[in-house]
Amino acid sequence: MRIGVDASRATAQQRTGTENYSLHLIRALLSLGSQHPIRLYFNQPPSSGLLGSGVEVRTIPFPRVWTHARLSWEMLLRPPDVLFVPSHVLPIIHPRRSVVTIHDLGFLYYPEAHTAFQNAYLRWSTRYNGGSAALVVADSLATRQDLVRHYRTDPAKIRVIYPGRDESLGRVDDPAVLGELRARFGLPDDYLLYVGTLHPRKNLVRLVEAFCAALPALRPGTRLVLAGKVGWHHDALLARVQQLGLQDLVLLPGYVAEADLPALLSGASAFLFPSLHEGFGFPVIEAMACSVPVVCSNASSLPEVAGDAALLVDPMDTAAWAAAIERVSNDDRLRRELMERGRRQVTRFSWQSCARQVLELLEEVGRGLA
Repeated sequence: MRIGVDASRATAQQRTGTENYSLHLIRALLSLGSQHPIRLYFNQPPSSGLLGSGVEVRTIPFPRVWTHARLSWEMLLRPPDVLFVPSHVLPIIHPRRSVVTIHDLGFLYYPEAHTAFQNAYLRWSTRYNGGSAALVVADSLATRQDLVRHYRTDPAKIRVIYPGRDESLGRVDDPAVLGELRARFGLPDDYLLYVGTLHPRKNLVRLVEAFCAALPALRPGTRLVLAGKVGWHHDALLARVQQLGLQDLVLLPGYVAEADLPALLSGASAFLFPSLHEGFGFPVIEAMACSVPVVCSNASSLPEVAGDAALLVDPMDTAAWAAAIERVSNDDRLRRELMERGRRQVTRFSWQSCARQVLELLEEVGRGLA
């Protein structure tokens, strides 16, 4: 059985959640040494060493509509026995035995966070994926429930498989490394950290307001660091920072390279993740892996991911967020407890386990049992 995998998202230079999912899951699938040959499809040549060697690669560049035009043509001419799409949408032409991962349905809850075109495409593609795939992988129970509730996707064809974590990511305690990173990014000794796209769904305006309210109770010099690439419609966040007079207290360093992430996380007093909706929430387990106390939203999948290892707060309650920031900043016993629980919680998530479950699913589809 030949397995085809859409690897187009794995080549992104500045990867966020879905791109990292694609990259790490494909690497883990290849490392299993399956008896089934795997063919990877790229829309641009992958960088040297990105996914190792000894795997069949099909680079099929195309200027626009790559999935539905170029990948569809490839599926028509040279289809694999089973196609797996980890981070996008099934091509219009695809093998009957196809599996796709659907990460989240946040666009249904917060349509204002996307353009009209993006909303229309996301609604169509999610319905299409759920109806056309032989089986669907969901990142969380929350996403599974959303698919059943909003699109009436057959529950029997949805399998919840939790993503893994980058096991090379761990706490950095070397004062020289931490000091160099602080100097390079202009960070103080005490900072509260968010990492992710600067996007309305991430609820950062409310986080800035909560930080402002909590400031009198925080250590002098504490800053709020919002690290990540700029997303659509981020101007409201910048305007609110200006209105509250926090230009010197809220730092926006932009996208942080993967190599800098462990030190950035490890140096933070706490990690704050107030997102309104997540299919999984990679930054939460990344912070826990670096032994940073976490405060996160109690919405969508985040309680599944965080377990009892984070302070869970209503993302719509600014006062509750301010109180949680004060508490995690000043209660050393709580901080130690959250750090210890976080270290235990992250052991639940492994790319090897994720890959084994996905491979079993692909084999099931390949046998025609789905």
